[in-house]
Amino acid sequence: MSSSDSAPIRVLVVDDDAGARKLHGHYVSRAPGFAVTATVGTGRAAVQHSLRGDVDLVLLDMRLPDVSGIEVLNRLRTVREASPDVLVISSSRDQVTVRQALAARVIGYLVKPFTEQALHARLASYRDERRDAAAAAREMTLGQGEIDRLQSTGRIDLRAPARAERDQADAALPKGISEVTLSAVLSALDPVAPLSAVELAQRCEISRATARRYLDHLVETGAIDLAHRYGKRGRPEVLYRLVPPPAG
Repeated sequence: MSSSDSAPIRVLVVDDDAGARKLHGHYVSRAPGFAVTATVGTGRAAVQHSLRGDVDLVLLDMRLPDVSGIEVLNRLRTVREASPDVLVISSSRDQVTVRQALAARVIGYLVKPFTEQALHARLASYRDERRDAAAAAREMTLGQGEIDRLQSTGRIDLRAPARAERDQADAALPKGISEVTLSAVLSALDPVAPLSAVELAQRCEISRATARRYLDHLVETGAIDLAHRYGKRGRPEVLYRLVPPPAG
């Protein structure tokens, strides 16, 4: 086993409740092969710590006082090329939140309250999968393109296949559009009942500006239709709905 394999997996605990942060940090510190790097109580602090490059895994609550856990996931996936893995720890069980989190390819979704044994089981599974992925990366056969890139730059991409696929999908999207948030927006939209940008932002727990950016992208690609809702006064409100699938 290499020194990198024997090094502890560095964990950031994110929860708005100080008692929960302390408890979950204690759980992690007692898990073999893991070490707590920090505990924070806001989404912005979570992003700042995660982007330093010294965090491997984030234990992320969905209900935070400044930005939602979904927004934290979006920022981690779009700001930094190699973002840390995320295990959701949340009391939120509604379908929208769960679907959005799973669409972000988190390693798991653990509902609070949970026992130390339950968390340790999830962490042990993650540790084993991470070790197996690292071993597979060391043993993989290189293609000609990878050999040429290694010769010219001295490095190749040895990330786990799931992360490489996710990054390739993000790279194919326009700048500022993340596959994670795009999936969440599409899941919130409906071919029958239209939504306004404000309603969509509330449902996806993102800012209005972010909602409009994704809606504009979907309009350009022809994935959604526009309609207007006229009130008693003022400009009509723009509504959005998915383009219905072709008949038959």
